[in-house]
Amino acid sequence: MPVFDYSFVVDAPLAAVRDFHRDTSALKRLTPPPTIVRLHSIEPLAEGSVSTFTLWVGPLPLRWKAVHRGVTDRGFTDVQASGPAAKWEHTHTFVPLDAGRTEIREHIEYEHKRGPWGIVTRLLFSWPNLQLMFAYRAWVTRRCLARSGR
Repeated sequence: MPVFDYSFVVDAPLAAVRDFHRDTSALKRLTPPPTIVRLHSIEPLAEGSVSTFTLWVGPLPLRWKAVHRGVTDRGFTDVQASGPAAKWEHTHTFVPLDAGRTEIREHIEYEHKRGPWGIVTRLLFSWPNLQLMFAYRAWVTRRCLARSGR
């Protein structure tokens, strides 16, 4: 089973990082272009909350339903209930380094479906693409937290 790990540090306290990720518009902000996100239903982040959305990768719609688990002040896990992959579990962990800095750790465990969707996810969720996606997410997170004044 493929695993992807990424981490970065933001100049923001734990509470600001937590609040940023709890904002229901975070997914749209964190999705790199040219992918377009269409939100269908986003419940406020809580244990068992559900988000349904479509990621448009060019003309290809990736319909997704995610359930949130393990929601605490220090992170949460998005579990794909339905979507393009056979399995997708994305854990966000927030580690306070000091009063004004937090490390964000991203850990994804996933599996590919067989057939055409497996080919699509092998391309989209390849290591280089995930690396680029999470570098973008780190940039956006730092920028948004700096603008908010933490």
